[in-house]
Amino acid sequence: MSGATAPPLVTDVDGTLTDDELRLDPRMGTALREWDGPVVLATGKVLPFPIALANYLGLERTVIAENGGVTFVDATDELGVHGDREAAQAVADAYVEAGYDLGWGPADLPNRWRETEVIAARDQPLEPLRDLAAEHGLEVVDTQYAYHVKSPTMTKGKGLETVADALGYEPTEFVAVGDSTNDVSTFEAAGTAIAVANADDAALAAADHVTDAEFADGFLEALDRVDAGEW
Repeated sequence: MSGATAPPLVTDVDGTLTDDELRLDPRMGTALREWDGPVVLATGKVLPFPIALANYLGLERTVIAENGGVTFVDATDELGVHGDREAAQAVADAYVEAGYDLGWGPADLPNRWRETEVIAARDQPLEPLRDLAAEHGLEVVDTQYAYHVKSPTMTKGKGLETVADALGYEPTEFVAVGDSTNDVSTFEAAGTAIAVANADDAALAAADHVTDAEFADGFLEALDRVDAGEW
């Protein structure tokens, strides 16, 4: 950053810090460490993923996981669990009983450590999953990478409110970067919302700005343009 102090940053991971095959771009560590402000990693994945990512990138472990279901703030050592997996698990069980499959194989690693939601692979039937979720008062969010069965009130935007408060900021002070429907709530809570060019229609519509480049190249473009005072 060329400025004295950068605004706090909240960024999605998959499709934003990665390439189109979800491989982390090797430039991300340097870019995020050099950001002269708080950095929050916000993802639909379970808590161990962003915690490990922050460790390996040399960042403070300040994260939003499970689409806002779980938060952790390194500076205050505050772990928050903002949802309950029980209803989502009931939907998953009913889905399997109806003859469908979550699509992850016997080990079901994507759900193994999940605390507040359940996910199904995108090659599985969506409509019966949506119908069952609605019966339990839940929703299914398609993040482009999985179908997330979750409470409608549990969002990344709500997670940002929790994290921002713990860090001593207002959510509107944050710059948010993302690519998916589950980033819309973050965009709505943040002061500046930037979608990378590969974003889905919902994220593009909710963003204040859209990068010219896709994926990690778009993320780096976003940082450069915020740093230059363009956005």
